[in-house]
Amino acid sequence: MYIEEIILEGFKSYATRTVISGWDSEFNAITGLNGSGKSNILDSICFVLGISTLSHVRANNLQDLVYKRGQAGVNKASVTIVFNNADRDRSPPGYENDRQISVTRQVVVNGRNKYIVNGRNRNQQDVANLFQSVQLNVNNPHFLIMQGKITKVLNMKAPEILAMIEEAAGTRMFEDRKDKALKTMDKKETKLNEIKSLLENEIGPKLEKLRESKRAFLEYQKIVAEMELLERLIVAYEYTRNEDKLNDAGQELQAKKDRITGLEQLRSALEDEIEDIAQKLDDIASEREKNGGQFQALEQQFKDASKELVKIKTQCDLQAATIAEEEKNKQGLVDSRAETEQSLRESLDKRDRLETAFETTRKGYDEKSSNVKKLEELLQTLTTGMSSTEGQQNGYMDQLQAAKRAVTTAQSEGEQAKMKINHLKKELQEKLPKARAAGKENSTLVAQVQENKKIVDHMKHELETLQQDPEREMELIRHKQVEQEAVMKLRQQIDATERDLGNLKFSYSDPAPNFDRRKVKGLVAELVNIPKEGVDAATALEVCAGGKLYQVVVESEVVATQLLERGKLRRRVTIIPLNKIAAFQVAAERITTAKRLAPGSCDLALNMIGYDDEIAAAMSYVFGSTLICKDAETAKLVTFDRSVRMRSVTLDGDTYDPSGQLSGGSKPNSAGILLKVGALKTLRSKLQVHEENLKRVVEELDECQRVVGLANGIRQRLELKEHEGALLAERLGKNASTQIITQVDNLKQQLEEQQKNIQECSRRKAEAMERCKQIEAEMSELTNHREEKLKSLEKELAKGKKDLAGSAPMITKVQSEIDVAKEEASQFEAEMRKLEEQIKAAEALVESHTRKGEELKQQLVEHAYDHAEQLLNHERESLAAFDVEAKQLEADRRIKKQDVENAKLEVQKLKLELEKFHQDREAAAKAVKEMCAKFAWIQDQKQFFGKPNTDYDFRKHDVNDCKKHRKQLEERHKALERSIDRHVMDKFDRVEKNEVELKKKLATVVKDKTKIQETIGELDKYKKEALSRTWEKVNQDFGAIFGDLLPGNTSKLEPPEGQDITEGLEVKVALGGVWKQSLTELSGGQRSLIALSLILSLLQFKPAPMYILDEVDAALDPSHTQNIGLLLRNRFKGSQFIIVSLKDGMFTNANVLFKTRFRDGVSTVERVAQLAKENAGSMSRKAAKPGMGRTGSRMPLTPQ
Repeated sequence: MYIEEIILEGFKSYATRTVISGWDSEFNAITGLNGSGKSNILDSICFVLGISTLSHVRANNLQDLVYKRGQAGVNKASVTIVFNNADRDRSPPGYENDRQISVTRQVVVNGRNKYIVNGRNRNQQDVANLFQSVQLNVNNPHFLIMQGKITKVLNMKAPEILAMIEEAAGTRMFEDRKDKALKTMDKKETKLNEIKSLLENEIGPKLEKLRESKRAFLEYQKIVAEMELLERLIVAYEYTRNEDKLNDAGQELQAKKDRITGLEQLRSALEDEIEDIAQKLDDIASEREKNGGQFQALEQQFKDASKELVKIKTQCDLQAATIAEEEKNKQGLVDSRAETEQSLRESLDKRDRLETAFETTRKGYDEKSSNVKKLEELLQTLTTGMSSTEGQQNGYMDQLQAAKRAVTTAQSEGEQAKMKINHLKKELQEKLPKARAAGKENSTLVAQVQENKKIVDHMKHELETLQQDPEREMELIRHKQVEQEAVMKLRQQIDATERDLGNLKFSYSDPAPNFDRRKVKGLVAELVNIPKEGVDAATALEVCAGGKLYQVVVESEVVATQLLERGKLRRRVTIIPLNKIAAFQVAAERITTAKRLAPGSCDLALNMIGYDDEIAAAMSYVFGSTLICKDAETAKLVTFDRSVRMRSVTLDGDTYDPSGQLSGGSKPNSAGILLKVGALKTLRSKLQVHEENLKRVVEELDECQRVVGLANGIRQRLELKEHEGALLAERLGKNASTQIITQVDNLKQQLEEQQKNIQECSRRKAEAMERCKQIEAEMSELTNHREEKLKSLEKELAKGKKDLAGSAPMITKVQSEIDVAKEEASQFEAEMRKLEEQIKAAEALVESHTRKGEELKQQLVEHAYDHAEQLLNHERESLAAFDVEAKQLEADRRIKKQDVENAKLEVQKLKLELEKFHQDREAAAKAVKEMCAKFAWIQDQKQFFGKPNTDYDFRKHDVNDCKKHRKQLEERHKALERSIDRHVMDKFDRVEKNEVELKKKLATVVKDKTKIQETIGELDKYKKEALSRTWEKVNQDFGAIFGDLLPGNTSKLEPPEGQDITEGLEVKVALGGVWKQSLTELSGGQRSLIALSLILSLLQFKPAPMYILDEVDAALDPSHTQNIGLLLRNRFKGSQFIIVSLKDGMFTNANVLFKTRFRDGVSTVERVAQLAKENAGSMSRKAAKPGMGRTGSRMPLTPQ
């Protein structure tokens, strides 16, 4: 979109209608003398674009824009610009189908401002939106470079340069709108706080007060309705009862008279029967006297037989005691024999050990003695030259010969052993085939023996692995007894406590097969847990709950229905279904206020108990609306406080109600029930612990006993297997084949012994040869070192004698111990013989006493006691029959006498009832008449009295309870009637509606605020990214453009040191490859080129359809001006440039040149088309309009 035509009329120096047409789509220049009106053309363009800051167009107000301020007969200024809109891709929204867009702005002196777009009136914002959509925002123009803009850019600080980059990036508008949004949010926040304050300080308290009043009013209405229903029910019941009395009067009267007659007849008959019973009793007494003498004789005979029987029994008992005593003595002797036998075995073992030790000690002593003798002999021989042993050679020669003889002997014995081995091998070869055959014959028997041995070993291993601990078993038995006693004691305590809590027993039958009893939680009293620190509040909690303590908590209304219909309940109960119960929720503020009024002295009842989470709703229903207070003063303080007004109960059980009702003064009927339930729970917990301990002990004891039983079984099987193995071994030993196998085994053993003998002979031979070498070496040494050798032998001899002397006492000591052990063994053997004799004598004595006992038992069996007892019992039964009959008759007589007395009393009672009946009948008739007169509705409703499923169903309602409840309702009704507000419903609805609307608005404001904050955050991120991209592109073009304007040099934009691009940008210049520290080092022209390069790089980043430059080359020399013209011509294609300049170097590069003149006080415009440049440039695609001049021709644009 670019300018095709501008029409000026009355605008500044253009007094008459002036049409400026033929604008080039790329490069246009305007020139003229100072004051000729060239800048007014640019002002007119800004005027149409909607500029609001008039100082930019050199005016103080709109009237300054009218020719001579309207004092020359021109009273309005009008400017029309015709834009070419052929490029639809770059058209403003809504104008894609218009090839041209004509925008007119008019201003009338002292009149209004008017915009016209394509012949239609538009407001200023519509026009501003139109131009902003194509990046022509005249109030923040990056496309407009007016006089002084270069100087302004040169003086810009880092944040101001950053603002130019933001404007080019398009983020500046976002910042403006962000600031507006934040200001709006601040205003909204103030309003938000006002709304919150209004809700908290005015509407909330007022609504809460109205809510309390509404609750009281609803309660009042409910009480009125309920009182009316109860009144009707009670009146209907009384009416029905009196009417029934009248209807049933005749029949009941006759029935009572008949009953009196029958009772009189019954009394007469009973008196006759009493006389008959007295006669029978006299007959029985006389008959019993006759049989009394025979019973006494039989009783004496039985006593004599009983004495004889006692005598024989005593003898039997004495004999049994004697036998037991003798058996005990015999067992003692047997035990003593076993102990003596064990001692004898230990003594013999000790003797054998001592004899073995003695042999070892004596052998060592003999060896030491022999060595000493040899050393003495050798020393004497070496000293005197004579041996002390007769017939023995002297010195080392003797020892050498002895060693050589030992070599010969060992060699000879080895040869003999080899001969024996050859003989044994020959014999073994002969018998080995026979042994193999015998082995095959005995293979089965041998396999049985081996298998038996394997089984026996396995059983022994099993016995070893079984961990038997008799002491542990006894300890477990004692522990079991202790736990059983504890369990029994606890169960007794629990039974006693449960009897005290009989009212809490809730029994029912499963209403359905496989009914899950976990769905029935139990009574409220059983579900409450009172902590230790809350024991003092138990009475208060009981008063708080009242009758609800006995209500049953279940999982759902389905379970409740099942229990009521099919649970076979034994008493009436109230059921609380957890999924349906609606507990009253007390506002937290009221509880907080109560605690603040009486810190540490009151709390909500619900907070003072413990319970499971699953029953929280039921507990809240029972305890959630009452405060527990320490004393009466605290209860009064919190109950009647206007901010609390809650029912409260003191620790003594006194109840305070906000309505003014006070109850208490005595403990409730259920006093202590919660503490008893707590004690019962504690007992049950202890019982569970002891039962678990008992179960564990029983299991461990069973395991011990199982191990003992298992070990006993293994021992029995082991004994059998060992016996079986002995039999198999005996069979195997007596078998001929076995003897052959045994002979072969003996031959193998002998062969092995001879081979060992050969090895022993070889060892002895080697030792003897070594001894020979040693003696020869010593003889040689003796010859050379005789004195030293003698001293060595003397030392060795002294040491040997000392060791020999030390061993002698040991031999004597061991010999003494052996003698003592032999003596002990002899004593034990003698004692064993003595005990055997005593045991035999005890067995004979036991046998003798046993025979005597059997004889006494036989006498006891044959005794006449049983016969005497039978006769006595028979006679006793006969007498007892008389006694039983007499007792029965006496009992019948007492019963009949009582029946006579009862009949007399009942007759008197019936007579009194008849008298009262007449009185009641008269009173009932009177009452029916009065009720019909007082309650007119009786005649309409009496057909429903007593009918099931009606309001008058007397079976569903207990009339006495209804009367009590009506009395309570009347008291509550009187209390409420004085305080209720009958218009509270309307007030509450109004205030509540106001609160809802305010809360809705509050939520909307909060939501909008959150959304704005989120959007600002997202746009801040996008802004930073866009700003970075813009900086990179502008920076690149900035350096390139400056290089074109001042070849060989470059420039750039970079953040100040220590900052980033969001905080500011500075201009850096390199001249001749050297970066300057400051722009003050540059000349004025270089600084102007820098500023112009920055402006042009910004223009190139985001090209607008049109750019306006007003004398930007004023401070430049001609060569630089020429470079700018070439730069604009070559770099900025696709945008329309309108440049005001006084220098040929600039406008000679333009495709179209407009010249202005000022004549007779009016400005005129002349168009000069530079055709050669048009053909070379982009204007070649535009056809020349009629009337336009040729090359170098001029066409005056005269006023029309």
